[in-house]
Amino acid sequence: MAPKKKRQPAASNQSVPIPAVSAIVKSLRQRAGLTLNELAQRAEVAASTISKIESGQLSPGYEIIVRLARGLEVDVADLFSTGLATAPTGRRGITRSGQGGYYETAEYCYEVLANDVARKEFVSLRAKVKARSRADWPNLPSHEGEELLFVLSGRVALLSEHYEPLELEPGDSVYFDSRSGHGLISVSDEDADVLWICSHRDAMTRVEGSEP
Repeated sequence: MAPKKKRQPAASNQSVPIPAVSAIVKSLRQRAGLTLNELAQRAEVAASTISKIESGQLSPGYEIIVRLARGLEVDVADLFSTGLATAPTGRRGITRSGQGGYYETAEYCYEVLANDVARKEFVSLRAKVKARSRADWPNLPSHEGEELLFVLSGRVALLSEHYEPLELEPGDSVYFDSRSGHGLISVSDEDADVLWICSHRDAMTRVEGSEP
């Protein structure tokens, strides 16, 4: 029997662009029958910011996406993709190398993993860290939930509201409360590559009216 050929990793440029967050936010807001001001109050995001997101003038960071999901009463993953598959049990999502959903902000280039699975208990992101200095973070963002960060390559500094900057190297990880302001900068010659696991259960339980 002929030897089985080893599968070659997919090229990084095969990432699938995520449907425009602007169109998804607008569609979900209109489906919910909410005005910009109503969503702004529910999500605690300025109406002008939501307007810029819907018009494609602003790519929201993860913390804004969490707030919008809370205001729209949807899962965080719903703002990264449409037409997600659901199943009551036995769910499985496979993301081949370099083929996750692609989303970019001023500070990060995200690859959203398991993007075909809805109603997840956490969101998994692989990210290139473009931010390079504290000046790139005039305000450290925060949101509901908790995070685990694992450095794949390069070196990063975790900026935190309550701690001194923490430098991390490949193989290092850190777990922290997302409600504290935080941001990453690359401190290596190349943009660092990290894996992020973000919970959002707290945001969803608040939407459902129960205490976390």
